[in-house]
Amino acid sequence: MAAARVSDVRWVWAFIDRPLDAFAEAARFWTRVSGTTLSPRRGGHEQFATLLPPRGDAYLKLQGVFEGGGAHLDFEVAHLAETTDRAVALGATRVLAEEGLSVLRSPAGQPFCLTDWDGQSQWPPAVTTPSGALTRVDQICLDLAPEVFDGESDFWSELTGWDAGPVGDPEFGRLRTPAHFPVRVLIQRCDDPGPACAHIDVACSDIAAVRAWHEELGARFVCEGRYWTVMRDPAGGIYCLTPRSPETGLAP
Repeated sequence: MAAARVSDVRWVWAFIDRPLDAFAEAARFWTRVSGTTLSPRRGGHEQFATLLPPRGDAYLKLQGVFEGGGAHLDFEVAHLAETTDRAVALGATRVLAEEGLSVLRSPAGQPFCLTDWDGQSQWPPAVTTPSGALTRVDQICLDLAPEVFDGESDFWSELTGWDAGPVGDPEFGRLRTPAHFPVRVLIQRCDDPGPACAHIDVACSDIAAVRAWHEELGARFVCEGRYWTVMRDPAGGIYCLTPRSPETGLAP
């Protein structure tokens, strides 16, 4: 019997990456839909802010970028140097290193960060919308070309120590994230070749009600998927509304 893998990951952040010149619009929208307030902006271009929940530990951050957008993962780990070295040995590329932070790209080019664990452990509450529906920003979906899907699935699984497996649909896989973490990781096999990227997923107890609320806040409907709804936020970023439990992250 193979020995169980030990994960060095202690907390997971979801970064919402939006154009820097649309930072204010993104902040207004994402603080409302996540039930948070914005921390003071920081960084040389005031490009970073944390979305602060009313209780529990923060797990969402907003980053202004000069090009592109989307989302990326930040793993807080117990042993930063060792985990960074392991990521590189698995095929990641170093982008930036400074005290307490390693910025890397996966073998397919998806950015991610490793940072020192700061003791976070408690989920914030789900958000109750004006209609009474519950919602939570709780997942990053890695969007991958067919030819890199298997290799990236193996990379993220080996890096985190979490098993990767199917979700009943050949288009998707999932990292089996520990239940006490507030961010899930879905892996999507896209139809066409293209660069690796990622987007935010929002769990909804009632997709139609959450969509209506998001539209009141400035989001726009893009299209319907098989069991999800694709939206565009006021800063131009794509995200999805999904029918998972905002309280457990599990599909119905």
